[in-house]
Amino acid sequence: MRIVVTNCNTTQEMTEEIVRGARAAAGPGTTVTGLTPTWGPESAEGWLDSYLSAAAVLDTLRTYDGPPYDAVVMAGFGEHGREGVRELVGVPVVDITEAAAHLACLLGRRYGVVTTLERSCGQIEDSLATAGVARNCAAIVGTGLNVLDLGDDERTEAAFLAAAERACAAGAEVLVLGCAGMTGLQRVVGEKLGLPVVDGVGAAVKLAESLVALGLTTSRVGSYAEPLPKRRTWGRPAGR
Repeated sequence: MRIVVTNCNTTQEMTEEIVRGARAAAGPGTTVTGLTPTWGPESAEGWLDSYLSAAAVLDTLRTYDGPPYDAVVMAGFGEHGREGVRELVGVPVVDITEAAAHLACLLGRRYGVVTTLERSCGQIEDSLATAGVARNCAAIVGTGLNVLDLGDDERTEAAFLAAAERACAAGAEVLVLGCAGMTGLQRVVGEKLGLPVVDGVGAAVKLAESLVALGLTTSRVGSYAEPLPKRRTWGRPAGR
């Protein structure tokens, strides 16, 4: 089984970190390939970045010419694009936002999301609502860290633990890592907090494997029907 994991930004180092987390979660016989858009934001933080990222990820998958894959994992927490990708490709598409939330709902009555900047909270809230899992979310809390700051492990852990206290005070019984760049942090903070911490990348990989193993893929009836045939211009026309 081959799973393609799409980073939502152009930072190759982050793609590599996400792929490491995805491979750690994958079962025997599953190959994980990471894709990094060649254009778009270096980190996705805000509505503008999110919409730009969505178009870049769609373009990356549209022009992909590597080995055939069995599923796509979209590694952008709260970022746009998953519905468009489900129209575009003919395999299961699992977004880390909804994957983490669905698993969290199996582990506790209410969950909390700990993310990067506060400005991302609205996007995540909307994404969870679209996925149908918002009612179980007790809180979405920012750490105050930029996505590109997550490489400082000590600082990230301290900020996460402080934000986690606020989420737990709001009623969260399970926590979700609200950024793909936090992958791997769940093992450290889970022990210190004494409650389950769900990593969206790992959750999405396991759900993707399950869908492929069960022979299930996106419904083409209604919302995710294949795109209508028409002329589409990608990028700036030549000579403009």
